[in-house]
Amino acid sequence: MPGSEPVRLGRKRALPPCPNPLFLKWLTELRDEAREKGLKIQYVYQKAISSLNKYPLPLQNAKEAKILQNFGDGICKILDEKLQRHLRENGPDAPIHSLNKGAPPPGRPDNNSLAPSRKVVMREGVFLTQIMEKIKLFESKCLRRKKKREYVPQKRSGGYAVLLTLYRQSQIPGSKGYMFKMELQTEAQLLSEKSFSVPDLGSKYTAWSSVSTLIQKNLVIKTHNPARYSLTEQGLALAERLESAEQGTKGNTEEGGVEVRSEGEEVEEEEEGGPGVVDLTDIVDIRPGSDVDGTESDSQTTSRKTNGGCLLPGTYEIILCVDFIETTGGSQHRKQELVKELQRNGVNFDVRKLNVGDFLWVAREKVAPVPGQLRAPVARELVLDYIIERKRMDDLCGSIIDGRFREQKFRLKRCGLRRPVYLVEECGTAASHLSLPETTLQQAIVNTQVVDGFFVKRVQDVRESAAYLTVMTRYLTKLYQNRALLCRSRELEGDEGSGEEERGNPSCSLISFAEFNHGAVKNKCQTVREVFARQLMQISGLSGDKAAAILEQYSTPHSLLSAYEQCRSEAEKEKLLSSIRYGKLKRFVKSTSPVNFSWSFM
Repeated sequence: MPGSEPVRLGRKRALPPCPNPLFLKWLTELRDEAREKGLKIQYVYQKAISSLNKYPLPLQNAKEAKILQNFGDGICKILDEKLQRHLRENGPDAPIHSLNKGAPPPGRPDNNSLAPSRKVVMREGVFLTQIMEKIKLFESKCLRRKKKREYVPQKRSGGYAVLLTLYRQSQIPGSKGYMFKMELQTEAQLLSEKSFSVPDLGSKYTAWSSVSTLIQKNLVIKTHNPARYSLTEQGLALAERLESAEQGTKGNTEEGGVEVRSEGEEVEEEEEGGPGVVDLTDIVDIRPGSDVDGTESDSQTTSRKTNGGCLLPGTYEIILCVDFIETTGGSQHRKQELVKELQRNGVNFDVRKLNVGDFLWVAREKVAPVPGQLRAPVARELVLDYIIERKRMDDLCGSIIDGRFREQKFRLKRCGLRRPVYLVEECGTAASHLSLPETTLQQAIVNTQVVDGFFVKRVQDVRESAAYLTVMTRYLTKLYQNRALLCRSRELEGDEGSGEEERGNPSCSLISFAEFNHGAVKNKCQTVREVFARQLMQISGLSGDKAAAILEQYSTPHSLLSAYEQCRSEAEKEKLLSSIRYGKLKRFVKSTSPVNFSWSFM
């Protein structure tokens, strides 16, 4: 086809010139500078360049460019400054819609693309210049990347207190090498400014939240169930440094001391204090009696640190704790009547969840709000040695039938309180219409007092129950009003102070409410010894006292069965336990066939 027009292959239509070459030049320079420094703002400048290339009208100043896409206040301000400088250097009549000689023409790829201007094509089709640019960009990012610092918890924070507490406990001769959660929280609270149980206002995080960070950083290890916490080698080394810094702070108080600051990342700080929470007390300490450097001389805080776990006379009040089950569910009218009677009698009580018992009394520390803090300090609570299990006759009948009666008495004996009380509401003639004979119920009540050693108080209705609780609250308030109370661990419970109780003086060595309630959880993990005790009590005629006496000799089923296997005859097996004494009267355990024990373990 000689007459046809030649076909143009691979040709692109020439781009129209940009009517604002001066702005385009400045944006290109800004983009190239940002690209050399590895800044992500280079992509913002590139988008602005693309928008400016598409705009067909000339701009008189940078403010007019705000109508274009990707032109914000920042870019317009920079272009305005460059324009003013250009007019000062070249005169007020200098052209702004043309470029000086040597500048890249508008519409070229130099101005509207991030790709390199010169492409060297290799055999495989890879652009060498692109690769070199990417390598330079990667190197610049590596140089700008900060070196990861070692995690050091902030002084007086939760992680700081946990590390120091575990370290000091490990330095005690003969220590067990680990701590349980409750004792760790109790000891670490003295070293932390934040509470281990109550979160800050507007946050769900407590000081205990930092333990997950310590475990993640391989500073603390968590094992067993219930959980045991101990230091790793890395945590031990860090705790030694914190301890030496702490000792240096105490020794050099006048010179300013050594302060341990957090060098961790922002993630750890959020995990301890919670996201978006500002502690006003860390900004300025405006409390009376405080120096500029934050040294606190408040009398209340000083007395708390000095006394440790001791509550001095006049620093606490006696509070009646009522289980929330006694105020909700079931017969709502009857339960609300109890609350109304207590309020009418002026009893200071608190409704909370009790894992064992229905009523008990705590000595709660009197705390006042501290100026400059959002919350008042957490009040310490010590449980008095009196706990009450309340039973109506119909409830008593049901608990005997389903087995709760023995189980509840067993848990009350093991709760750590020395004065358990059974409060029985006889409810008139209602006992005569129950599924068990009234004589059976009366015998169960007598056995509770005589055999189990509980104090039994009989009342007629809810009003008399409230009256008894009122009298007991006033009696305990007067009994403990001039006594200093010491906090002891439940693991150290024993018969200390029993001589004082016999002389009419109450025991002043008490356990904390948190430890008491945690130790009384019904479905918590049990030791082999506790499970063995439950198995023994399933045997007919084997009471709790007999089971406890057997456990003193044979603490596990394996040890008891091994003793049976070593007996030479059946008669010797039957008399194996007959030499064991039990109870206050030190009676002998009745001879029991080993077949009964073997059946109880199957």
